[in-house]
Amino acid sequence: MSEIILINVSGQDKPGLTSSIMGILAEYDVLVLDIGQAMIHDTLSLGILVKLPDTESTSPVLKDVLFHLHQLDMKVRFSPVSEAEYESWVRGEDQPRYVVTMVGRSLTATHISRITRVITDNDLNIEDIVRLSGRAPLHDGGEHNRACIELVLRGQPIDLDAMKKSFLDIAQELGIDISFQEDNLFRRNRRLVVFDMDSTLIQQEVIDEMAKAAGAGEEVSKVTEAAMRGEIDFRQSLRRRVEALAGLDAAVLEDIAGRLTLTEGAERLLRTLKTLGYRTAVISGGFTYFGRYLQQKLDLDYVYANELEIRDGKVTGAVVGEIVDGQMKAQLLRQIAEEEQITLEQVIAVGDGANDLPMLREAGLGIAFHAKPVVQESARQAISTVGLDGILYLMGLKDTDTAH
Repeated sequence: MSEIILINVSGQDKPGLTSSIMGILAEYDVLVLDIGQAMIHDTLSLGILVKLPDTESTSPVLKDVLFHLHQLDMKVRFSPVSEAEYESWVRGEDQPRYVVTMVGRSLTATHISRITRVITDNDLNIEDIVRLSGRAPLHDGGEHNRACIELVLRGQPIDLDAMKKSFLDIAQELGIDISFQEDNLFRRNRRLVVFDMDSTLIQQEVIDEMAKAAGAGEEVSKVTEAAMRGEIDFRQSLRRRVEALAGLDAAVLEDIAGRLTLTEGAERLLRTLKTLGYRTAVISGGFTYFGRYLQQKLDLDYVYANELEIRDGKVTGAVVGEIVDGQMKAQLLRQIAEEEQITLEQVIAVGDGANDLPMLREAGLGIAFHAKPVVQESARQAISTVGLDGILYLMGLKDTDTAH
């Protein structure tokens, strides 16, 4: 009668190890049901699930494997698996599959312990753990350190909403980001990334910089903050702020554009997206002048924003055409997706303010980036501890896969 055996091999990695083990198993016509390998430092852990042929005894093949690995100073363990256990394991593939992504400047045992406890309490099983970030330096590498671990889960959460709430509480308490996504076809097939501009793709709120030049900085800044928190209507707030710019010399716009500071990780993220063939867009409640400046700098495919009215070289204090507010942002996102002939599930949207929430909800992956509390609580995903290139981790990409 055939037997199913799990072979676990561990020890210092040796060149040709897998090949030599498979060579022995091939001599006995062994069927490989599953195989997996992990490396930590220079130590290997290899698992091979095999079905041995119908023979009188399994001893010869296992004895040969044991002898070979003993010569290589490797440890090996053989564990019998019943047919019932194997069939139950196979049926588990029909269960939902999820991905938890943990991101921070560093990750500690406390972080992992708290998160995996929530996973266990929700009756989910961890199938795989992968480090997406580069190898951590032994000494502090500075404020731009990044650490990311991805956990692949199987099962159905006991209480999905409560689990997400627990992750949010842990993230806020411990200062890390925790993403929870269904692992489906769309997660690995996004095609378009849409960005808000001010305080997302760039560090500044451009209208505040213009207001300073117009002598109305403090007044406008307060209105901007209230609008981003969702405390006042965006359309009304924009009109109030633009009115305060009346009479500003249009030449100031060029000076402000030249002083714009890209958000940490923006250039790396855009380079990587372009390398991978993604389309990119800015949909902003800011102004087209600055959006077009960034379009040239970052090779963006689309830019939609508000058009400042300028006459005789002066800002008039009015906006030309329809205002790009939250609902318009969502509409424009849908429009671009239709032009690109992709589904909304294939779109990533990134923003920080309350007026970004409609487009974050439309996108298959909506990310609140260093956002106001009301936005973090409402968005499905959030990044608050690292730069924009942290989005690559939520896409499942490793540092070794991406453009530096």
